[in-house]
Order: sequence, then structure tokens, then C-alpha cells
Amino acid sequence: MTCDQAKTRMTEYWSLALGEAEQKEFSEHLASCEACRSEVSRIGALWQSLDLLPVEEPSGKVRERFYEMLGAYRQGLASVETRKGEPWWRKPVWQIAAAAAVLAIGMGIGYGVRGGGQPPGEVSQLREEVANMRQLVALSLLQQQSASERLRGVSWSYQVEPSDKEVLNALVTAVNHDPNVNVRLAAVDALRPFTGSPATHLAARNAVVQALPKQTVPIVQVALIDFLAELKERNAAPELRRLVSDPDIDSGVRKRAEWALERMQ
Repeated sequence: MTCDQAKTRMTEYWSLALGEAEQKEFSEHLASCEACRSEVSRIGALWQSLDLLPVEEPSGKVRERFYEMLGAYRQGLASVETRKGEPWWRKPVWQIAAAAAVLAIGMGIGYGVRGGGQPPGEVSQLREEVANMRQLVALSLLQQQSASERLRGVSWSYQVEPSDKEVLNALVTAVNHDPNVNVRLAAVDALRPFTGSPATHLAARNAVVQALPKQTVPIVQVALIDFLAELKERNAAPELRRLVSDPDIDSGVRKRAEWALERMQ
């Protein structure tokens, strides 16, 4: 047995998986090769230590979350028709591919846990694919007809990277145009992480400033005013002054706008 052949058998040796003849041949080689004997002793100690570690069990919610994600794609596939020129994330072919990718990623992570881990490059690729899947789920749900599904889309947006400009644009659209007040309120809150990312903070702050004049529902106006006050966004001052001086605006909104102006000073 050569050293190269011995190295390919070391894992089986540590796992006690060698046959009787192979075990004898391997032991004879170790007896005559100092380099392989030293390597088996050094790495074997580490191998035995790994056996003492507790087995990492996946969360009990993994299956639930997977089927929730898969259900979102199936619903999108059933309710959204493919039309020329529509956003790519709404096309069924992409939704099917994404669902398949989610399954592949889950299997890959499972093999990584049970099989000793993935190489750094593969782990990085898996993480990127998971991030893409989260983006797809958020964008798909935000396009649904049901307000409750769009609310789920807003919730999913918290799981994407705050530098994701596509999700940011989808949330801004929800703030400005969603017919459901609850969705608009949730979308306002979901914009907060994007104001802290170097890649999106300017776009997110400008979007909040520009959204305020478009709102007519007092509760949404107050939510945006509070957000602007939190950001100390001075570019919103002209619009806040307009609200304060407009007698037709809800009195609660006018008072909140006045409070925000004082806080920005």
C-alpha cells in the first residue's frame, strides 16, 4: 500500500469501516511509514473529539417554514398570470425554479450538517441562494391580490438584506399605492432597516419624504411623520410646515407635524 492509498483509507479506518484484509494491509503500512503513522495519530485524535460533540438537530420549525415558502410560490403560480413585460419574479417559470432551488438548498444544508460541512465557497453560494429565495418570496407575496398575503410579503421583507433595492422599491410602492391601510402601515415600518444600509439609506430616506404628501389617511400620515422625526430628516421640513398650516388636515396630524418640526431643530 502506498501513502496515497493509505490517505484515501484513513476515513474508513477511523470509522471502523475497513474489512479484515484492508485493516491488515493498512496496519502494515502504518508500521513501516512514520509520516502516515504520525498523520493518523494527529488527525485521529481530532476525529475522536468530534464524536463527543452533540449532534446538531434542525429546528422543529424547519419543515413548517419550508412548506410556508413553498406554499407561497404555489399560490403565486396559481394566481398570477404571465404577461409580456411584467416583472420577472411574477412569472411562473421563475416561481417553479425558485421553489426547486429552495428544496435543493435545504437538501444541501442538510448534507452539510450531517456530512461534516461544506467547503467555504459552497457555503457562501448556499447563503446567497437562500438570500435570493427570501427576496423572491417577499416580492411574490407583495404582488398578491389578498391583503393578508401582501402583509406576509411585508413580513418576509425583514428577512432580506437591507441593501436589496428591488424589495425596497416594492415596499415604497406598497406605502404609496396599496389600497389596504394595514399594508401601508406595515410597509412604512419595514422601510426602517433600509435606512441603515449604505447601499439604500439615501433612497429609503428620500422615499419616506416623498411618500408623505401622497398620503390622505391620518394614521399613515402620523406613521410617516414619526419615522421622519426619528430620522431627523430635515428635507421633510417644507412638507411638515405645509401640514401644520393646512386647516383641512386632521388636527392630530397637524399637531404631530408640529412636534416633528420641533424635534428636528
